[in-house]
Amino acid sequence: MQGFGTNESGTKEKDVTIDMKILIVSDSHRYNVNLLAVLERTGPYDMLIHCGDVEGSEYTISEAAGCPVVMVQGNNDFFSSLPREEEFMIGRYKVWVTHGHHYYIAMNTETIKQEAVSREVDIVMCGHSHKPVIDIGKDVTLINPGSISYPRQDNRKPSYIIMELDREGEAHYTLNFI
Repeated sequence: MQGFGTNESGTKEKDVTIDMKILIVSDSHRYNVNLLAVLERTGPYDMLIHCGDVEGSEYTISEAAGCPVVMVQGNNDFFSSLPREEEFMIGRYKVWVTHGHHYYIAMNTETIKQEAVSREVDIVMCGHSHKPVIDIGKDVTLINPGSISYPRQDNRKPSYIIMELDREGEAHYTLNFI
């Protein structure tokens, strides 16, 4: 699969061969129209990661994804059996997925990044703030796809992130708006 990667400054790089394509979303809040449209328009994916606040849409999202799905509980996922957090490998990267509200993500990113470093993860993925972030740091990369349904950043456009691993196993991130 051919595609464009992005470098640390977010600019396009040369064409790279993509070995893995992952959709990262958060805060759909049971309004799944945008998520389903993204899956149809930009898929297929090798994995879907949802950073919480699915509000009972676990089955709908899992069925529509057509690939392995990782979902965690958000602060609005009352009575959910979803895990609070997940840690797993994507290629050579150790990934930690959490909604972020237990780490005060709406206030700043320092607490969650410090926790990620202490857990010795390479990438932390979270949501909760409804504002997208791609923060590639020396010690840890923080990914927040914003909200696919109810955005709060300045442009107020629903957002998601596509993570791609190239042939050499390097991660590339693209922030997308609907």
